[in-house]
Amino acid sequence: MFFKIHRIVFFSFLTLVNFCKKKSPAHAEQLLGKEYFPLESGRYVVYDIDSLVYNDLTLTSTLYQYRIKEKFADTYLDNEGRRVWRLERYIKKKHPQKPYDSIPYIIKEVWKTYADNQKVEQTEKNVPYIKLIFPVEQGATWNGNALNTLGEQTYRYEYIDKAETINNISLEKVLSVEQKNTETLLSKDYFKEKYAKGIGLVYKEMVSVYSNTLNPSIPLMNRISGGFVYTQKLVQYGKE
Repeated sequence: MFFKIHRIVFFSFLTLVNFCKKKSPAHAEQLLGKEYFPLESGRYVVYDIDSLVYNDLTLTSTLYQYRIKEKFADTYLDNEGRRVWRLERYIKKKHPQKPYDSIPYIIKEVWKTYADNQKVEQTEKNVPYIKLIFPVEQGATWNGNALNTLGEQTYRYEYIDKAETINNISLEKVLSVEQKNTETLLSKDYFKEKYAKGIGLVYKEMVSVYSNTLNPSIPLMNRISGGFVYTQKLVQYGKE
């Protein structure tokens, strides 16, 4: 009887160990924060884009508005033998008399995405960037341009796991990556991206402007001569 009891306890212990082993990969991904960049075939995110471009020759500005759909299509082996994701990007331009739903998407371009337990790499217009690093920790920094020739650029996790509303969509856990933040009396460069758990990128902001007028009493954003202000906001997401 004593032997039987010990056998039951022993096999129960083995069952528990095996159960924990089966659960450990998913648990490890949660600890790393990889849910902030989920990779799955058919997963898509739609964004509204506002791009305000300033022309220093005509001293005018033009607002471009359109919608982008990003979809992870499939995987393939790159030149390094790594399994990477094909990220298809579709576009539809805003029409003053037509709703977006009545305008078809057309393919714009294809990007490449690779992720492991250390980082997320994304190649955009043939330029690779390190978008995120793991584990996700507030205040952590890295060189987002480490894989390209654009020069060192320090990315930083401003905050993580923060509830936030973007484009009237409530999100439970969002992180913010400050990619660049420099400003003088004559120029400003401010780049930021936000990611939500279970979705991926939900917000992007790029400000790169300059002024030919040196007047400290007037804020730089009120005396822009050239450059652009770009915002990208989540509209919807899902899988198809």
